Order: sequence, then C-alpha cells, then structure tokens
Amino acid sequence: MQCNVGKTDKLLRIGAGIALLGLGAAGVIGWWGLIGVVPLATGLLNWCPAYTLLGIRTCKTDA
Repeated sequence: MQCNVGKTDKLLRIGAGIALLGLGAAGVIGWWGLIGVVPLATGLLNWCPAYTLLGIRTCKTDA
C-alpha cells in the first residue's frame, strides 16, 4: 500500500470521521455515524482504496 492521501486530505478525513462518530454517539444521526470509521481509517492509514482504483494521489511524490 503506497501513500495516496496527502496531508490536507488526511486532516480533513480524520476530522470528518471524528465528527461523524461523535454525532452518531450523541444520537444526532444514529447508527449512520459509524460510517465515520471509513474516512477515519483512510486518513490514519494514508491510503484510500477508491483513490487507487481511480489513479488519484493527493500526496507529494519524490520524483
């Protein structure tokens, strides 16, 4: 798994994931808040499977 999620993208994903999980835990959006696990995990791993399929990279390359 090569890095394909850049710094800004990573911070946005982690923020969105925590927000969704928090809203779900507070009962605002119910069980739908568990969808926040996906952006949180992809942000923490610096890798997004959808980006791999689409050929997208938001991280800097050394080339």
